[in-house]
Amino acid sequence: MKKKISKLPFKGTREQEEQLMAVINENKHDKSNLMVVMQKAQDIYGYLPFEVQEMIAEGMDVPLEKVYGVATFYAQFSLSPKGEYNISVCLGTACYVKGSGDIFDKLSEKLGIGADECTADGKFSLTACRCIGACGLAPVLTVNEEVYGRLTVDDVDSILAKYGA
Repeated sequence: MKKKISKLPFKGTREQEEQLMAVINENKHDKSNLMVVMQKAQDIYGYLPFEVQEMIAEGMDVPLEKVYGVATFYAQFSLSPKGEYNISVCLGTACYVKGSGDIFDKLSEKLGIGADECTADGKFSLTACRCIGACGLAPVLTVNEEVYGRLTVDDVDSILAKYGA
């Protein structure tokens, strides 16, 4: 699945930039630390927006394409922000055959966002994942750390309502 770049405007703070620059300065003399810098940048910002990738590339003296390539290759990196409530729908085999694709589509429609996107107010984000290890509860989704199982499309409205949607 191709990662989507956020359409939301970048809202980094001066404090975050100072934290990132400190990390870059600690590691800029060893290009093999690129992933470490990227991981710490994601810890600081919550994701790796284009502007942060540019700062990393410039500070580490590596091509922007290399930073982007690493960010898109490894699943641990996100190019879009996570909402206050990150909804992750399992699309693994057991969940998918029991209707998780339809649940994902209903969430996408209700929230007005697609995979790896965040609502404009920053309240919800929507991701698809592979097996979360709760196959006996299929189909399953999580909202942050809370697991919901044995779902139908009709459960979507009540789950969203619980989080103020």
